[in-house]
Amino acid sequence: MEIIKKSNESIKKEEAHGGSGSRKLYIADKEFGTIQGMTYGWLPVGNKYAWHNHENIDEIMYVIKGTGIVKDKDGEYEYQEGDTFMYPADVFHEIYNNGDIESEYVFVRIHNVRRKS
Repeated sequence: MEIIKKSNESIKKEEAHGGSGSRKLYIADKEFGTIQGMTYGWLPVGNKYAWHNHENIDEIMYVIKGTGIVKDKDGEYEYQEGDTFMYPADVFHEIYNNGDIESEYVFVRIHNVRRKS
């Protein structure tokens, strides 16, 4: 088999962002191409993934469930189920669940291969 398969049951749920949320890490760094990681994340009501960035890593967030706010230095942006956010490498951001249910997301982080001038 050339295809790689991982069962959901084989991936353990762990704390994320200092315990503010949790995640399952489905693809780890250097495991597959330029992907730095792929996670499924949970963020309880009232919690946040506080200000952070990913050095030289682009990140994509797809919202599976819930509502909340994404922040960057330029403003605040509401999220809801089905929304996608793309965080360029080195951009500080915060994700806050101000909704009434636990939010769920898929995150894909990719090594940035663009050269900075």
